Amino acid sequence: MELRQLEYFLAVVEERSFTRAAARLHVAQPGVSAHIRRLEQELGQRLLDRSGPGVRPTQAGAVFLPYVRSALAAVSGGRVALDELAGLVRGRLSAGIVTSCSSVPVADLLADFHLHYPEVEIQLSETSSDRLAAGLRAGELDVALIGMGSQAPQGLHHRVVVDEPVVAAVPPEDPLAAGDSVTLAELCERPLICLPRGTGLRATLEEACEREGIGLRVAMEAADPHRLVQLAERGLGAAVLPAPFARGHGGRTRGVEIVDPPLRARIALAWSAERAMSPAGQAFVDLAASMPAAQSG
Repeated sequence: MELRQLEYFLAVVEERSFTRAAARLHVAQPGVSAHIRRLEQELGQRLLDRSGPGVRPTQAGAVFLPYVRSALAAVSGGRVALDELAGLVRGRLSAGIVTSCSSVPVADLLADFHLHYPEVEIQLSETSSDRLAAGLRAGELDVALIGMGSQAPQGLHHRVVVDEPVVAAVPPEDPLAAGDSVTLAELCERPLICLPRGTGLRATLEEACEREGIGLRVAMEAADPHRLVQLAERGLGAAVLPAPFARGHGGRTRGVEIVDPPLRARIALAWSAERAMSPAGQAFVDLAASMPAAQSG
């Protein structure tokens, strides 16, 4: 039994197609079929049902599948251990960033990493914090910059790299702009413009309202904080967002501090607490550790 046969079998099961598995593996489709046939002959069992519109594992294939996953994971872990022993950093770094993560110089950080470790292929994806956290737990991502609520993300290690006050952005003519601060209860008496659920800032806002027993009325949502400011400029509601975004629009909005309780917007570099870190992932975490945490307010 060859390791390649196990890799081909797993790819066919996950893709439900010999053709798609071959494309994923960058090999010819007849080669995949030939390796699977030899594996079935060696085991004396049909592992794949080819009769339907999609290829599915047979009962024997379903029984065999978890052992295939375990074997391939063990080999991958062995390679990581040997690379660590040799002090090598190579392979691939799969990184994620939360949408509109403008407070962290992501491009500079990745460029610095590439300069230090040119043999590492970097894959970058951008999505919401909850999806990034799920990707870290599933082993699909090595590291990610995620927005955090008041609670530490479950199953993840993290290091806070941005910690900023949250404000209510309103146009200068809004009565709220005449004061220096607004309580959360007072703020929630009006329609709010917020980031969508799944973001760290939205989680922070909802957690604070739940603790204080305050009802939350979200009138509009947008994933881009700059869009929130544009909506607030036109008097469509108070935008809840990190203070730097309210200050960066030429005085067209004013950021009013939220108090009682105060809210903080935090972005953290996170990685799995339950999976072994690859040398490339560890090198990225070590490099990012040299970046001072950004704080304001």
